[in-house]
Amino acid sequence: MDKADLTRDHKALEDDLAARRYFAKFERITRLMAGIAEEMKEERALSKMEAVILGAYVGAISATFRALSFKYLVAGRMPELGRRHLTIDLHESGFPIYQELVTMANDAAQAGKHLEGMPSAEALRDQMIRQILSERTVPTRLQYAMSQRLYFEALAQGGLYWAHMHPQAQWVADVAEGRRRFLVHWGVYDSQMNVPVIYLLEVEDTGRKALPLDEYRWPRAQTHLLAQSVSGLKLVTIAKGLDADFDDLHPKRLRRLFLGPMYSSAFTLQTGPLREVLEGAKAPPGDDWALAWTTEELESERVELEKSGWFSTVEREVFRLDPFSGRGADTGATRVTRSLILPQRPFQVLAERDPEGFRAVRKYVVGPEGRVGVYG
Repeated sequence: MDKADLTRDHKALEDDLAARRYFAKFERITRLMAGIAEEMKEERALSKMEAVILGAYVGAISATFRALSFKYLVAGRMPELGRRHLTIDLHESGFPIYQELVTMANDAAQAGKHLEGMPSAEALRDQMIRQILSERTVPTRLQYAMSQRLYFEALAQGGLYWAHMHPQAQWVADVAEGRRRFLVHWGVYDSQMNVPVIYLLEVEDTGRKALPLDEYRWPRAQTHLLAQSVSGLKLVTIAKGLDADFDDLHPKRLRRLFLGPMYSSAFTLQTGPLREVLEGAKAPPGDDWALAWTTEELESERVELEKSGWFSTVEREVFRLDPFSGRGADTGATRVTRSLILPQRPFQVLAERDPEGFRAVRKYVVGPEGRVGVYG
């Protein structure tokens, strides 16, 4: 699909009220996503360390949405600014487009300079009160200035989810003398799918220096992993590439989590059973959504020794692929787990209609009080 085709799936949220509902929806969704990470820990689908790491990424995604909500809070009421509206991918994503995060990163680099040239929040607040009392008019321009200050303050504070979240390594255990196990994690905002994607890699390190302290190998490994973080690449391709390029790094388990798409009949276009479910639920705006959550997982099955030079050998991993119906060759993974997070009313319609394609999907159902139940 070419770039022109991709832009047909983009939609600017030109209505201020619709944009606010959109951000409110994602504020709730990201809060629930953190709870799902805890639920996965209870199910032993994630370790305690992995749940903490995933929770931090979800918190960063939430902070990004909060910053964008400030940026576009009043912009739609400022016609002299031109088209300044949040643009989302309305087909098979529901998230802001990739360019929104790229622009935000550029803004973050200049956040300090912007803040230096702006009145303080207290000064803006005082000016708004004076205009309301003396002129009896809505202080739209001052509201816009305040929203931009809050936006740049959020960028300066940091802790947001960017288009590239560089790899970090956490020590897990010393497996044997001179052999350490690390959990390497990183994230990207996929430019084709327009959804956040998290990677979790368990790797054994036999280098002289511990991987994150090695000033030569660690930057190379970080660059290598980010370059391979493309949704179109299979996990087995990514793991084999790392295994081949680094003789002293041995990938034992690699997971990729797609935190999306988000579906909502108010904001996105969907086809098939999910469209019928959301329409049939007739849920209020806050409950009119479903979030897909897909986990791909690749495990090492055994190690083979490969000759390297005249007198030495290196370890090479042999990965276990899904043995059922040859799907492992198609997915490049040991297993793929598909989940759906949705409020109670859409879930009830889904359960009543019971479409075949959703029977194997794990459902995390959000009750009226925010409690999460697990089905399937």
